[in-house]
Amino acid sequence: RFLLICEFPFTVFRKMSVPIPCEGYYCRGTLAASIAFSPIWIAVYMWNEHSTNLFWYNGVPWVFAGLAVSFFIGTLLLRFAPAGTTGVLKLIVATPLALFGFVTAAAWIDFIADHLVQLLQFGGTLLGIPSSIMGLTVLAWGNSMADLSANVTMARKGLANMAMTACFAGPVFNILIGLALGFSTLSAQSGITEHEVELKPSVAAGFVFIMVNTLMIAVLGICIFSGHIPKGYGYLAVGLYLTYLVTSLSLRFMAGKGDAGGGDDDM
Repeated sequence: RFLLICEFPFTVFRKMSVPIPCEGYYCRGTLAASIAFSPIWIAVYMWNEHSTNLFWYNGVPWVFAGLAVSFFIGTLLLRFAPAGTTGVLKLIVATPLALFGFVTAAAWIDFIADHLVQLLQFGGTLLGIPSSIMGLTVLAWGNSMADLSANVTMARKGLANMAMTACFAGPVFNILIGLALGFSTLSAQSGITEHEVELKPSVAAGFVFIMVNTLMIAVLGICIFSGHIPKGYGYLAVGLYLTYLVTSLSLRFMAGKGDAGGGDDDM
């Protein structure tokens, strides 16, 4: 209960900044309020994460201009949107609101993830745990928990194909878009068009296990069970992940001992 009380202000702020026009979550008052107050959250996010002051940027109070527009849209929703919790917005209205909600929700995810990484780094420093080990375990689990919960929920509701697709679509999006935005930001900030990266053994092991898992799905689902993935695949996948985790941690510790040994030789 104490944690719920501590979380309550952030929950209210999140609901007042992320518009959700979808069926099952629709509430006209909450939707209008989230649209109206969302520029405040965007300004706070930009200030905290990107050091950009939208409250007064280049002599223009952008956030107040945004509030004027958002309050106008919120007023229109209060006046013309369907009442109650069972109303359905027209697609031409719900689509831009949902896209805007996606942007504000992504800002929340980025904000929380950034502070989670800082917290884990602080805890790892206090406990003497290398950041790579934290990334392989605690951070990876925390980062994937929301996707795991959503995919399991979809599978239990009979949407197995959608859940399976999301298991692959999510990482593909993170890898392609994440790398693209990361390197683009680095290039824009530093002016460097090429950046040397190192493929560590633990990362290479991850690629190998991903290929093994994909091959296992193809063989079981296409060649053996004619388009159906058996229940036993779940146990195989869990065993494969545990094997990957042990392999990656072993490679990390071996690399750490090698670096320590090299340092002793240099001395």
